[in-house]
Amino acid sequence: MTKNLLPTGHQPIDKLDMIGIVKRFPGVLAADKIDFDVKSGEIHALLGENGAGKSTLMKMLYGLYHPDEGQILINGAETTISNPQDAIGHGIGMIHQHFMLVPSLTVAENIALGMKSSRGARLDLDVVSRRVIELSEIYNLKVNPDLPIWQLAVGEQQRVEILRALYKGAALLILDEPTAVLTPQEVDGLFRILNQLADDGHALVFISHKLHEVLEISHRVTVLRDGRRVNSIPTSEATRPKLAEMMVGRPVLLEYEKNDVSVQGDRLVLDGVSALSNRGTVGLDDVSLRLRGGEIVGVAGVSGNGQQELAQCITGLREATAGKVVVDGVDVTNAPPSQLNAMGLSYIPEERMIDGVIKEFSVAENYVLQDHGHPKFTTAKIFMLFRVIREACRQAIKIYEIKTPGTETLVKSLSGGNIQKLVLARELSRAPGVLIAAQPTRGVDIGATEYIHQRLLDERDNGTAILLISEDLDEIRALSDRILVMYEGQIVGEVENENVDIEHLGLLMTGGTSPVAMAGRGA
Repeated sequence: MTKNLLPTGHQPIDKLDMIGIVKRFPGVLAADKIDFDVKSGEIHALLGENGAGKSTLMKMLYGLYHPDEGQILINGAETTISNPQDAIGHGIGMIHQHFMLVPSLTVAENIALGMKSSRGARLDLDVVSRRVIELSEIYNLKVNPDLPIWQLAVGEQQRVEILRALYKGAALLILDEPTAVLTPQEVDGLFRILNQLADDGHALVFISHKLHEVLEISHRVTVLRDGRRVNSIPTSEATRPKLAEMMVGRPVLLEYEKNDVSVQGDRLVLDGVSALSNRGTVGLDDVSLRLRGGEIVGVAGVSGNGQQELAQCITGLREATAGKVVVDGVDVTNAPPSQLNAMGLSYIPEERMIDGVIKEFSVAENYVLQDHGHPKFTTAKIFMLFRVIREACRQAIKIYEIKTPGTETLVKSLSGGNIQKLVLARELSRAPGVLIAAQPTRGVDIGATEYIHQRLLDERDNGTAILLISEDLDEIRALSDRILVMYEGQIVGEVENENVDIEHLGLLMTGGTSPVAMAGRGA
């Protein structure tokens, strides 16, 4: 056990209890008398859909919110946590999904940031570096303390976040969606670290929506739904279907049977396409691919490796600096989105609130956002037929099970899952021949994810050619017929889904190569 590694003044946390926790926001009861506890040496997973209360509960534990009712006990003693500094003082650390690091500073400088120097007014980065190296060796968190953050891979940056929490004396670690941006190999490495931390007496709270990861890493699972605790069970008694049903309140389909479909000819072809990123560097580098009707081709990769540029070049939102984009035999390189829409290309964008909807517009207005000039919605392309628009929108709401008070409700008041369903309904209403789906279920509840996945498979069965761009390998594997892997703006490999190996994909995602993968490159 390494509890003695905690700095002087920090006490080990043998058990932490949250009892009857209540948190109200205007019009919302975010936490309704929730009980939760975690023990030394335990990884306790916290599950629930968006809005279930997971983040709210943990933010109260870390001092970002204050409970309206209830108690927090540390080792049996009631404790008030007024702010994050209080939480750190009590040995509670939090690793946020989006890293809180300054890219231009070194590892040691980031860890020392906000802490008192042991030398008063003089910096003690040498002392910090020695301690970082010591902790790195103990927990196998290999990081060079002298390197700037911007030079580190995503997995290494996460190690810095963990090191910073340990340096400050965290006996309890809250990890919020810690695997969201990691490759399979980085996830394996993280899990080894978490298991070692638990073995050494730390208490860990693991927040995730990936059920297989929860089953792999945790000792206990607590499920929240609608701000209430549904149940806490030992992980040994849990299964993916059981956890999913606890989260949603009904059985959830987690695996899909794909029908045999006669693959049609090429609907989308990219030939040597290149493009610049938003920073003016190379975003896409000589990308070639073919997408046929009746198939879903998945594009896997760590975020920032050209996926956004790929989607935007195809959909006319980013200029291609070289190469050709061909839809149904027509060269549409750098064509405007309106022309592509008219040709039967639809797009579910990665950033739904930026590129997918106008949040100040109503549900009906967003439903016809791209087709408001269509003859069925206008008279002489001038006067909008609002009754027809509302009726079409009502039908979409019914078919796609969009939860909204009505067609005139502002989109900004809908949940993320229902906004995504609205975007899906709009894009599929045109019966597209080609569909570009970029991160279609990001931030979406498991119930809405199930629905969106099934609709994509239905479109595949109807002969639509679908390019699925996702950082969720479970999603890629569940839906794709073929999988392409992107790294640094290039397609570095292709595999048939039936032959996919998760470790192999992870290797490709980090720039590794394989004769098997390279055989399909550019296909």
